[in-house]
Amino acid sequence: MTGSTVSRRAFGKFLRQIRESAGKTALAAGLHIEVSKATLLRLEDGIPTKIATSQLKDLLDFYGAAAEVRSDALSLWDEVKEQSKAQQQQGNSKGFWRPYADQYEAHFPHYLRLETAANRVTSHQLVMAPGLLQTPDYRRSVIRIDEPDLSAVDLERRIELTARRQARLDEPNFQLEVLLSEAVLRHQPASPDVMARQLLSLVDAGGRENISIRVIPFRVGPHQGLTVKSFTLLEFPRLDRGLVEPPVVYVEGASNTGVYHERNDVVDRYGRTISALRAVALNEQCTKDLLLQYAKEYAA
Repeated sequence: MTGSTVSRRAFGKFLRQIRESAGKTALAAGLHIEVSKATLLRLEDGIPTKIATSQLKDLLDFYGAAAEVRSDALSLWDEVKEQSKAQQQQGNSKGFWRPYADQYEAHFPHYLRLETAANRVTSHQLVMAPGLLQTPDYRRSVIRIDEPDLSAVDLERRIELTARRQARLDEPNFQLEVLLSEAVLRHQPASPDVMARQLLSLVDAGGRENISIRVIPFRVGPHQGLTVKSFTLLEFPRLDRGLVEPPVVYVEGASNTGVYHERNDVVDRYGRTISALRAVALNEQCTKDLLLQYAKEYAA
């Protein structure tokens, strides 16, 4: 997705605003066009949903949408369909992750859609290096922690999926900011030699113009990063026609689960946390020095 297109997610948010302004529930709206409440909510969440233009027109009638709002909604819907058609012709409409569907949790495709659409990702990590920066050997070790009996074939398919995700790092318009607790450097999910290579890889990644990596050292004392879980803020490029793709915060949970936050007040709270973390984090040169120090210790 680029800034010259209208994303399904932005369109879905617009449609939700129309419904809520009309005082209609998702259940009532779904019944009106003969789809389930879940289907309507998927449409509003920007998830590809089988719905006909005629159903959308009936929905707008049900909402009592003003002529201008109705026209905008239908025009945006046409753009979404054209974008989808173009993606189908390019063979990527289902997402690069679909061939690996048996290798990830049910919630993960939603995250990958967001990550693929984002032009800026800010990741705060307390325990491990973020997936976008994990080396293959480090990733293999992490996977083996929870699934020691996973077959070698499935393990390598997951490594392939990680590599597909990491292709975004080569896009000049994609920005990645990583704020790491020093604990990430201390924890050893992998052998010392793998840890050494992982930390050296972080040094190399931090040398890219579109990637910033900074460590929050133990010695800074109390800070807001200690009272939140690991999380990722995803931000998106500006869209056409005045639509805004709202930022999303993904908060990591146990057993490969997570929670997504879109409410402005919640996203703003995480934004303030990021500002607080930046205030106590080492600068990039000091971070590089610390990474190299730990890498040498692991390699010794």
